[in-house]
Amino acid sequence: MILLDPDLEPDPAPSTTTAKKMVASGPLRAEKSLRLPTARTLSRFLDEAQAAVRLRGEVTVLLTSDAAIRKLNRNFRGKDKATDVLSFPAEGIGAEKIAGDLAISVPTARKQAAEQGHSLSTEIKILILHGLLHLAGYDHEADNGRMARRERLLRARLGLPQGLIERTDTIKGDCAAGAKSRSNSAASSARLKSCTDTKPSTKKRGGKP
Repeated sequence: MILLDPDLEPDPAPSTTTAKKMVASGPLRAEKSLRLPTARTLSRFLDEAQAAVRLRGEVTVLLTSDAAIRKLNRNFRGKDKATDVLSFPAEGIGAEKIAGDLAISVPTARKQAAEQGHSLSTEIKILILHGLLHLAGYDHEADNGRMARRERLLRARLGLPQGLIERTDTIKGDCAAGAKSRSNSAASSARLKSCTDTKPSTKKRGGKP
């Protein structure tokens, strides 16, 4: 399920910096490439990527702002800064039906898309795939390259360019995995957004840069 934060401005005017980075593609093409893809487009990709990862259970993806993801990052990881994607694997009652949640900052994804020279849609898909692998239990900080190899294979299968792990030297954002318990399987924006105001009932996991 794809959820759009009501406080998010979907397609703001591109900043001067972002516009300069995409100028080689032409102003009109650059503007279109940085537009937010439709929920239907991302839902189709989510289903495809989840099947490729072999991750069972419901996944909810919240597309949100830098301010909101910064608050999540601070509350769950103790890092007071915006990031690109956060993963929240489901634990506790109902976890067999719910794989977990992903939160993606659209402004950060848009900046990274401009830096990498591809569309916002492509960048969000890269972040979704990376987050799904974290929900599936992969941890590139401690698995001796297992997650990187799996991500590389799946990116090729899904037609995606270079992933997050491979750009760690050039990307400012960091990927992260957190944890929170679930007590029901209702998929709603209220449930996901409540993460910003509550503490997880399970031990927090460390960040995954």
